[in-house]
Amino acid sequence: MSKVKLTLRGLQDLKIQGRKIKMITAYDYPTALLVDSSPMDMILVGDSLGMVVLGYESTVPVTMDEMIHHTKAVVRGARNTFVVADLPFMSYQASKEEAIRNAGRLIKEGGADAVKLEGGAAVANTIGAIVAAGIPVMGHLGLTPQTATALGGLKAQGRDAAAAKAILADAKLLEEAGAFSLVLEAIPAQLGELITRELSIPTIGIGAGPYCDGQVLVLHDALGLFQRFVPKFVKRYAGLSEIIAEALDTYCGEVERSEFPGAEHCYNMKADEFAKLMEEQLT
Repeated sequence: MSKVKLTLRGLQDLKIQGRKIKMITAYDYPTALLVDSSPMDMILVGDSLGMVVLGYESTVPVTMDEMIHHTKAVVRGARNTFVVADLPFMSYQASKEEAIRNAGRLIKEGGADAVKLEGGAAVANTIGAIVAAGIPVMGHLGLTPQTATALGGLKAQGRDAAAAKAILADAKLLEEAGAFSLVLEAIPAQLGELITRELSIPTIGIGAGPYCDGQVLVLHDALGLFQRFVPKFVKRYAGLSEIIAEALDTYCGEVERSEFPGAEHCYNMKADEFAKLMEEQLT
């Protein structure tokens, strides 16, 4: 399947036209190839790779070098899909200069088309500085996993009027700062609808209801590959963990019973060459 890579202008056009934006995570070359061959508009190389791929307890330990490593692999496989890479925890909070430098590394070394960072008013000026440096920025509001401890854990945000009002205000600030899009995570559907209606930039929901301009899921959640933590908002589109487990059991059994490899999996010498080898062995 051939497709044309999405641009920032094209992304904005999708919102204007009322066409839904399709986004999913990918963390390596083979999954990026699969996503690239699908109708997916965007890939997020999320710092969720810390939990899903690297086995960390949260996204907090993820480093810039790890993000660049995985982003490079994804970009090599996703030639026709717009790639956004996460700025990991403490790669943009210390200063605007450090934020610009690290965002630049994801673009220059990683090959990403844009970067994403978490937070509201506290990072608005940082977003403005990164955008002014020529780097497109996607914002992230609601449940922000990097600071989940301060939010009381991995739970929905904006469920009362005051909290919802604060998230809406942050969304407007990030748009004014120059963010080209916002991820809205784990907020009430009504708030997702309100923010989407109030902003001129696209919203991408993950547990933010059906009214956002687009949706994003973690690939391993959607394909049933990650069982350690499955949020309420995840829909499982396949059960690959069960398929893989069955395949591995079958492989082990065939090896134990000497059923694998079969004749069709083996290389063979020509009869005369084997005869020559055996003759040499006997002399």
